[in-house]
Amino acid sequence: MALKATIHKVQLQIADMDRHYYADHALTVAQHPSETDERMMVRLLAFALNADASLTFGRGVSTEGEPDLWRKDLTDAIEVWIQLGQPDEKEIRRACARASQVILYPYSGHGAAIWWEQVAGKCATLDNLTVIDIAPASVQALATLAARSMTLNCLIQDGAVWVTRPDQDAVEVEMAMLKAARNS
Repeated sequence: MALKATIHKVQLQIADMDRHYYADHALTVAQHPSETDERMMVRLLAFALNADASLTFGRGVSTEGEPDLWRKDLTDAIEVWIQLGQPDEKEIRRACARASQVILYPYSGHGAAIWWEQVAGKCATLDNLTVIDIAPASVQALATLAARSMTLNCLIQDGAVWVTRPDQDAVEVEMAMLKAARNS
């Protein structure tokens, strides 16, 4: 018998002072049986960092050729493709060809650094690619906020990011820009 996804109900309040985006989102997040709390919380963080009324979650880790998050325009053209982890160069190129903007969030620390060393040169010409590494300590701290029902607040100001849950301490998220898109 196949294992079913765990459903998480999330009330996400975003105050992004850098983009002047302030909104509350009621999200239903399906956590695939093979997905860790760390990865699920990085998905929520990626949502908060790129929040928009049209941003939606993809169908999940078991779906090939689809991002973790994306935003499409009214003609179904992909404006933003957001993917977590360490895709290979072919996947990155394919995403960059399909979307106006591609954002990758590798989040495994030293493993992400090794991955980036291997693909950075091959991806240097992709003008619509942004790669942002999330520090492993931040990922682990975010995972402590995971629950089946969550109220999260995300504050973004001057490039700094804090995620809080009312009954727990704030998590300051450390990130490093590995590659910035040239066309944004």
